[in-house]
Amino acid sequence: MGDVDKWLETIKNEKCIPEKDLRLLCERAKDIMIEEANIQPVQSPAVICGDIHGQFHDLLELLKKGGELPSRNYVFMGDYVDRGYYSVETFELLMCLKVKYKNNITLLRGNHESRQITSVYGFYDEIVRKYGNSNPWKYCNEVFDCLGVAAVVDGNIFCVHAGLSPDIRTIDQVNTIERKMEIPHEGPFCDLMWSDPEEGVGWAHNARGAGYIFGPKVVEEFNHRNDLKLICRSHQLVQEGHKFIFNDQLVTVWSAPNYCYRCGNTASIMIVEDGGPGKCVSFSSVSDATKIKHYR
Repeated sequence: MGDVDKWLETIKNEKCIPEKDLRLLCERAKDIMIEEANIQPVQSPAVICGDIHGQFHDLLELLKKGGELPSRNYVFMGDYVDRGYYSVETFELLMCLKVKYKNNITLLRGNHESRQITSVYGFYDEIVRKYGNSNPWKYCNEVFDCLGVAAVVDGNIFCVHAGLSPDIRTIDQVNTIERKMEIPHEGPFCDLMWSDPEEGVGWAHNARGAGYIFGPKVVEEFNHRNDLKLICRSHQLVQEGHKFIFNDQLVTVWSAPNYCYRCGNTASIMIVEDGGPGKCVSFSSVSDATKIKHYR
């Protein structure tokens, strides 16, 4: 673990690790995650985290709020990159933590962990700016293809990046998805990465152009059929950092405070203690001056 500790020290000092070390880190992360099932079982005490979007300094604050690894098990629900200024450092840090504490951190895939999206929304350009070439982007995308699809905390909290799919009636069906690929434009894998909940509908077209809109009856039936108490997802900005809907059967957890350094929102994580119900803990953004100074 000597290399990983050295890399962690470099990243926490707001520097990217050398390209040859990043390639090795990506290989180690892939070797671990390729052996994991699509759905990872997680035991409390657990910390469930939403979108990060390259806000590295806020990720460090999140880890302070949630508690040190390996005393808690962490579930990150995707969207680590794009939008923010420090997607490279953010994903490198999370990969290092995965390699060092492989049984205590679960990294799920979000819709932004794809070649198509990262080539448009910032990660690709950041890689080229910081490394001088696009090879590290290719290494990271190979890791994206190995990220998990969902997690279940204490057997009753279903964690997924975005939402549900009309093609997935049981959580066991999630394990039948072929995940080691680019996220497709349609189908159940796509739906889990893109869908959104909304009152007053059953299943409906999603204006995002991918996935579906799904309503309270869909969530109630899914939870009942799978003996779940709660669906925990991210994918949508909520100003207060978290939002329970559908009679508290679904919660959106958002973990990027002051999203894009201008939205003014609070962030949250959900902490689950000893099999009990999850409790959302809010936190605010660290100083914008700190972040923008280093970017420039």
